[in-house]
Order: sequence, then structure tokens, then C-alpha cells
Amino acid sequence: MTDFSALEKVTRLIEEAPHGGAGLMFYALVKTLSTEKGGAAYLLVKLREFTPEERQLAYGLMELMASGASQEPEWGAAVARMDTAMRG
Repeated sequence: MTDFSALEKVTRLIEEAPHGGAGLMFYALVKTLSTEKGGAAYLLVKLREFTPEERQLAYGLMELMASGASQEPEWGAAVARMDTAMRG
């Protein structure tokens, strides 16, 4: 069973402050990780702008993507929630 806790935490962070610095950076990272050939869309140097706790969430997202979880329905549902928050 895949642990989507990092994805859920990031989704809630984005829903709470979609246009804040961390929300925007996480959204860009998630959108990049959601695209099979999207690796160049997110500059990894942006990880420096995260707090250590936020970086741990980012690493969790990367692990999910590396394990194939970005192709799972749970990932797609979280991205849809993020998209809604960003538009709202």
C-alpha cells in the first residue's frame, strides 16, 4: 500500500495558501512530477527556498513519483484539488 501522506500534506498546504511562496513552489513541483517528461520544468535549486520541513515533503513527493504513484488515482485526485485551490 502506498503512503500518500506527503501528497496529502502538500495538498492541504496549497489549499490553505495557494498563492503563498511554498504553495506556489509545491504546486510547480507536483505539476512537474505529474508529467512523465516534465523534469526540466522545475529547477531543483528552488528546493533551497523551502524550509527543512518543506524539503522533506518535497522529497516525499519525489519518492512517490519514483515509485510510480504519480500515475495512481489518488495522485490525480490530489492534483485536481490543487488545481481548484489555485484557480480559487
